[in-house]
Formats: sequence, structure tokens, C-alpha cells
Amino acid sequence: MADRKIYRLLTGPDDAAFCVRVGDALKEGYVLYGSPGITHGPNGVIVSQAVVLPEYLPPLSKETSA
Repeated sequence: MADRKIYRLLTGPDDAAFCVRVGDALKEGYVLYGSPGITHGPNGVIVSQAVVLPEYLPPLSKETSA
């Protein structure tokens, strides 16, 4: 695969095309990072989801893994 970014923030209208983009990123080896975001703009609902390559995830601390 060509030079992938470590972290990507996917944004767009809340529609099937956005879901496909997130699904495509997962197929490319990215994992979800954090909670999705949602807001309302002048053209309707806008959503976002961060994805990251798993080898760049921070290690889990003892507090969060319990």
C-alpha cells in the first residue's frame, strides 16, 4: 500500500458513503480511535471518526486496562 498516514480523521455527511469510507479504512488495516463525533452544519448533519494504524496506538496503562 502506498505511504499510509498514521492517523486520519474522516468527516462528511451522515450517509451511506461516509460509512463506506470508514469501512474501507478498516479494510486497509486502520482501527477506530476514540468516539465518533457529530454536529449540525448549514447543510445538515456532519459526522467524524478518527482511525489510526494499530502499530501506533499507545500502550494501555494499568488504570485503563482494568
